[in-house]
Amino acid sequence: MKIKLDIECTPEEARSALGLPDVSSINEMMTEAVKKRMEDNLAQLDPDVLIRQWTQFGTQFSGQMTDQFMSMMRQAGTSGEKSE
Repeated sequence: MKIKLDIECTPEEARSALGLPDVSSINEMMTEAVKKRMEDNLAQLDPDVLIRQWTQFGTQFSGQMTDQFMSMMRQAGTSGEKSE
């Protein structure tokens, strides 16, 4: 025996019929929070901001590399000296 039952109702009607809580207000609040975070993050993807961050990182990185290279050169120069 096969029984097929088709019920047409909205999600709200189905939730109330099954006794499930209405989560639409929480869903809306979470959706707004996600939208705000996305908008804030998109502002950081502005090409001018990205270029500024990259160039700042590049100058800091090159300065650190230069300092390390000079430190290694000084160490190599002092370790190779012979005392007479």
